[in-house]
Amino acid sequence: MQRVCVSIGSTSLDDTLAAVDRAAPLADVVEIRLDHLSVPVVSPFMTAVQRPLLFTNRPEWEGGGYCGPEEERIAPLCEALCQGASYVDLELLAPLESRQVLLREVEKSAQGRLILSWHQFQGTPSFQELVGRMALMQDAGADIGKIVTTAHGPADVRSVLRLLEEAARLNFPLIAFCMGRAGVISRVASVELGGYMTYCAAHETEITAPGQLSVTTLRRIESLMGGEQP
Repeated sequence: MQRVCVSIGSTSLDDTLAAVDRAAPLADVVEIRLDHLSVPVVSPFMTAVQRPLLFTNRPEWEGGGYCGPEEERIAPLCEALCQGASYVDLELLAPLESRQVLLREVEKSAQGRLILSWHQFQGTPSFQELVGRMALMQDAGADIGKIVTTAHGPADVRSVLRLLEEAARLNFPLIAFCMGRAGVISRVASVELGGYMTYCAAHETEITAPGQLSVTTLRRIESLMGGEQP
């Protein structure tokens, strides 16, 4: 099953809800970037969105907007799981206690799944290091892994997409693609090659990561490739 996740990163609740309303018909999953919201709330989205929801509260040290105490960062993610969110995203390098708290909430929830993520904004490490990162995610109890690097050329893209073969061999659901101009093609190719999910923006003016396509553009490319739209 191909999953297109539309990432929403507006600062106001009203703007975020409006963006969700526009994008949801083309989305398989909707990501709410709590770290972009001026007030990180969960409950308004649970009734307003008729799509599986992913909540992320990305810290500044991994390219996000959150800069407060760690306990306060994790609290809305726990709340999201309690209220029935399908996914929460936590950084692989987050404190062990944060991961343990979320793993306990996932275990109690009916459908919640934990994505452990790792982002590299400077470039793409060796294939061996990427495999190592994926192994750490598995060992840490991730339901799904997410490895996103920055591509400076075709070799970087090939290395990250090759990682999907290793994930399939291990039967480990993995999100893997590259940021940046050179990595745009990987955002499309990833789900075609077995990636669990790819990310796009609600609109060209609302991207949340370098090289991100809009959901309209991504769906148009899928249509040209012969894929089915939702």
